[in-house]
Amino acid sequence: MRINVHPDNPPRRKLEQVADIIRSGGTMIYPTDTVYALGCAIGQHKAVDKICRLRGLNPAKANLSIICNDLSQLSDYAAQLDNHVFRELKRLLPGPYTVILVGNKMLPKIFRNKKKTIGIRVPDNEVTSMLVDILGEPILTASLKWDDDDEIEYPTDIDDIYEHYGRDVDVIIDAGAGGNTPSTVLDATSGQLELIREGKGEWDS
Repeated sequence: MRINVHPDNPPRRKLEQVADIIRSGGTMIYPTDTVYALGCAIGQHKAVDKICRLRGLNPAKANLSIICNDLSQLSDYAAQLDNHVFRELKRLLPGPYTVILVGNKMLPKIFRNKKKTIGIRVPDNEVTSMLVDILGEPILTASLKWDDDDEIEYPTDIDDIYEHYGRDVDVIIDAGAGGNTPSTVLDATSGQLELIREGKGEWDS
């Protein structure tokens, strides 16, 4: 299924339709403030496994990430933050950053890797924000990408995305052309923010 929405003013009824699919264990491709991504509800283990298979990830070893709606929801799944880190995240989010944090016991078991860490995103994207709000829980997220011999590519054309993945997921949210630069990844597990990968988000250490 392909659902068209306006990127800045998505109809809530259409995203409610998507949320119903996700609640029932469906998988999706959806826009973020960086690139298009694969996603599902974090409580749907079979859907999480499917996303990992599509990306060639081992759930027990992969560094999985979730999308939260705000810092309050983030704190439901991460250990208590250092005051300095909290202030920095409040400054940066919502925005094109993935922050690696120590998870807590609220995280579903499938996310509890050996490092006990989780990647957290709060995108500056109206479609994503409304969808997480409607769903009432975070979304597992994995950047949509395909590899060639020379470099990793992030597909931007929604018709190409539909052609390649239309049969692999239950719903694709079409919000127009996507970006081709992934999020900036910051590690906050030490009590300080450390740059792991430079991406769309500006970072001055």
